[in-house]
Amino acid sequence: MCRALNDPKRLIALYALRDGPHTVSELCHALGVPQANTSQHLAVLRERGLVATERDGNRVLYSLRHPKVLDAIDTLRDVLADEIARQHAARAPRRTQLTAS
Repeated sequence: MCRALNDPKRLIALYALRDGPHTVSELCHALGVPQANTSQHLAVLRERGLVATERDGNRVLYSLRHPKVLDAIDTLRDVLADEIARQHAARAPRRTQLTAS
C-alpha cells in the first residue's frame, strides 16, 4: 500500500477522489497526464485496495475505498512538515546575547 502512495500523481488522484467518484477522463484533467498514464496509476491504486470501481453504463467510476487513508496521509504530511521545520531551526545560526557591562 505504501508503494502505491509513493507517487505524486497517485496522491493527486486520491485527493481528487475525496470529493466523490470520478471517471478516468475527469482524473486525466486533475493529474495533467494522458489517459493511458492515468489508467496505469488507477490500476496500481485499485490493486492495492485504495480505490474501488463501479460501472455506470459505459463509464467506469473510481472512488475511494477507504477515505480515512487521506486522513492518515494528511497526518503524515503534518509530521513531516514539523520535522522539516525542526531541522531548519536546528541549522539556523544561533545569536548570542550581548550583555551590557
